[in-house]
Amino acid sequence: MHHHSHHHTHDHGHDHSHHDHVRSGNKKGLGIALTITLGIMILEFAGGLITNSLALLSDSGHMLSDASALLLSLAAMWFATRPPSPKKTYGFYRFEILAALLNGVALFVITGIIVWEAIQRFSEPPAVAGGSMMLIAFIGLFANLMSAWFLMRTGDVKNNVNLRSAYLHVLGDALGSIGAIAAGIVMIAFEWYIADPIISVFVSLLILRSAWRIIQSTVHILMEGAPAGVDTEEVSKALLSLEGVVGIHDLHIWTITSSMDSLSCHLVIEDDKDGYRVLQQAIYLLGKQFHMDHATIQIENSTIIHKEIGV
Repeated sequence: MHHHSHHHTHDHGHDHSHHDHVRSGNKKGLGIALTITLGIMILEFAGGLITNSLALLSDSGHMLSDASALLLSLAAMWFATRPPSPKKTYGFYRFEILAALLNGVALFVITGIIVWEAIQRFSEPPAVAGGSMMLIAFIGLFANLMSAWFLMRTGDVKNNVNLRSAYLHVLGDALGSIGAIAAGIVMIAFEWYIADPIISVFVSLLILRSAWRIIQSTVHILMEGAPAGVDTEEVSKALLSLEGVVGIHDLHIWTITSSMDSLSCHLVIEDDKDGYRVLQQAIYLLGKQFHMDHATIQIENSTIIHKEIGV
């Protein structure tokens, strides 16, 4: 066995090369999106200061949160490719999840700052240069849609929590830019400058919503919660239905990183049954029906006694 094969050697070659291929696509999409986002962030920040628009500033705050999201996602992918070490037996896959969590928390902070500033502005909204502000917002919108398109085209947005969070960010940005454009129109037409802080609060709420989702899903993973879309009861029933299996205990299913689930359990079988045959059936069942290729199954019969620990 070469050192790389820390997963069972038999039939997993294909599934890992596919994994790596998807990951390189993810990297490319993220790289392009990051470059675009950084450029627009600087443009909107400067534009917000020049035109005195909080909506633009809040959108650039949103962009900053996005750029950091994309950067964290890239760093996470780079870490994830590092080989496992004796101390970190899963490698660095989990770093992706931690990155997404930090990211969600950072969004909350940025939003707080923007809302605070907006509240200050409600009492006497300062004049804003609506025309220039709209122009900048338009450029921002165009750039966001390009980033989203690149992420969709090159990456695996459906299955990777990290990439999905990046994608949601970019879409949220596009909404922010649309908001800034709307505010610009209102201010040019009616000189109704309160539209600016109102829109910035609206953008902030969008940011909060996506941040909260990210925090929830990452905390669930870090608490070793069962993966979304996997019904533990169902897995348990399926294993119990195997011929010769009389009991199951210590069943755990958890997520290592997006689209990598792990399972471990103890199966109690009848004393006269062949443990290896049952094991083979269990491995086959988990792979075929539940797409779990990283299962650790302990086969026991009536001679095995566990110390009672009141679980």
